[in-house]
Amino acid sequence: MPAMSARWIIHLDIDAFFASVEELLRPELAGQPIIVGGPPEHRGVVASASYAARRFGVRSAMPTTQALRLCPQAVLLPPRHGLYQEYSERVMSILHEYTPLVEQVSIDEAFMDVTGCERRWGEPLALAAGIQRRIEEEIGLSVSLGIAGNKLVAKIASDYGKPHGLVLVPHGEEAAFLAPLDIERLWGAGRVTSRKLRAAGIRTIGDLARLPRAQVEGWLGNFGVELWLHAQGIDHRPVVPDAGDPRTVSHEETFPQDIADPIFLDAELLRLSEKVGARLRRYGLQGRTVFIKIRYGDFHTITRQATLEEPTDIDGEIYRHARRLWEQAWERGRPVRLLGVGMQQLRTTGWQLSLLPADEEETLRRRQRALYQAVDSIRQRFGEKALRRARLLRRPRG
Repeated sequence: MPAMSARWIIHLDIDAFFASVEELLRPELAGQPIIVGGPPEHRGVVASASYAARRFGVRSAMPTTQALRLCPQAVLLPPRHGLYQEYSERVMSILHEYTPLVEQVSIDEAFMDVTGCERRWGEPLALAAGIQRRIEEEIGLSVSLGIAGNKLVAKIASDYGKPHGLVLVPHGEEAAFLAPLDIERLWGAGRVTSRKLRAAGIRTIGDLARLPRAQVEGWLGNFGVELWLHAQGIDHRPVVPDAGDPRTVSHEETFPQDIADPIFLDAELLRLSEKVGARLRRYGLQGRTVFIKIRYGDFHTITRQATLEEPTDIDGEIYRHARRLWEQAWERGRPVRLLGVGMQQLRTTGWQLSLLPADEEETLRRRQRALYQAVDSIRQRFGEKALRRARLLRRPRG
């Protein structure tokens, strides 16, 4: 009986993601300090900063006013979350070509379990290098990858090599790799915990790893045991693809400014319905309850839902019911801050078999699903904008 392959996990992180997308689309900004975030007069915060801006001390989640004081020459850009989601989906679609075991943990990072993939894709380092090269050549973004025997060390390794890093930690060398790193780098050692550990003279991960386990448990309880194991480089958590079937699939958009234009808002309903339909098909799910979410400029939020006779994953059906809810719920002319569309009461895709010939409606649905699946494949390969409805090519901005 052949020996089992050693476990290999890759963690991928897109470098300065939002800022990198903006720089990619606006080449004249190349090399300049870029801050993506809310305006200072509205108490905005930094969502992303280019490495040129980070050299001045700018960091994510920092108030925009503080960031501009540190780097007054920075180019401040408003976030475009729909655009970033499109680029994220293109990156993730490449990862899924190598293994079905992909766990996306945020819009710009994911884990891959590539155990046993050597015969097809080569050794883990070569595989990761190929992914890094493909994303740069096909999408234009820089990514950092960490490769190790578990999720904890792979994530720290990807962060250690930023930007455009490629770091492999061999099996058995996890603790030695972690030992000299600052205690703040240890996954789970947040600001408060790190402060406590430093007050006790623990400055590096190795300092923590050398302490008796019982001593750390006495300080921090069961959490201390987990932290101590992490300091040894021990982490048994599996990569969980898509974190299981979701109970709800939804998409929403917060607009840079409140919008009352009915033409724009109707087009936005259609765009969001398409995104929901695509995600349902990707998960192999159908939903029976359509819901919409409306948030006005004063943050008053309402939701409305409708239960369908038959579950669906068809964009047009989702939009048709979402539009009906919208027409009933929206106070016409009142500016909208956020709009969302979603599906609940999910089930796995499947058709009930019948001994009778398929009627016209059922035949049409099957043809629609086949069409949308073909569109999904094209968009996954060439990007969200490869195929678009004509009415979404130029949406009025209110």
